Amino acid sequence: MKKIHTLALAVILFVGFSCKQAKKEADVSTEEAVEEVKEEIVAVKSIKFAMEAKSDSDVAGEVTFSEENGNVIMKANLSGLSEGEHAIHIHEKADCSSADGKSTGGHWNPTFQPHAKWGDEGGYHKGDIGNFVADAEGNAEVDFATAEWCIGCDDETKNILGKAVIVHQGVDDFTSQPSGAAGARVACTGIIQ
Repeated sequence: MKKIHTLALAVILFVGFSCKQAKKEADVSTEEAVEEVKEEIVAVKSIKFAMEAKSDSDVAGEVTFSEENGNVIMKANLSGLSEGEHAIHIHEKADCSSADGKSTGGHWNPTFQPHAKWGDEGGYHKGDIGNFVADAEGNAEVDFATAEWCIGCDDETKNILGKAVIVHQGVDDFTSQPSGAAGARVACTGIIQ
């Protein structure tokens, strides 16, 4: 009889310990899942800015930058453009104070490369986004994504904060130095915190 009580006690202890261990593992995996979700939420950064017309243009719109999993996505919705191709770049200073947009300085080029088309093997500015097309009503959307930018990181060769987005009246020819001969700056927005 003593053996049966001992065996029953051992089974009860084993089952109790197993249930407690399973609950502990469930709690740990729940905590890990919550931490993963928190990390994902923190990993997504987003900033949005209104475009300001320059050079006596009627260009308006907004630009949104979001960062997720090491990639920055830029989305621009623009209106008031002339029909056809236009250039868009990131410039070195978030200063849209001048009427012609030139207070933003030149293209953002923290790695001191020649001006070229994005991804060119010979080098390109980190601000050399490229060209886009406005429709007959003067509307356009620009979608661009890269891992070569960040929002507020410590790497000055990637951090877009403190820079400006400029829309040009003309087309970037990807060869003229230092800026692609894209013409007047018709819209500006500063990327600031």
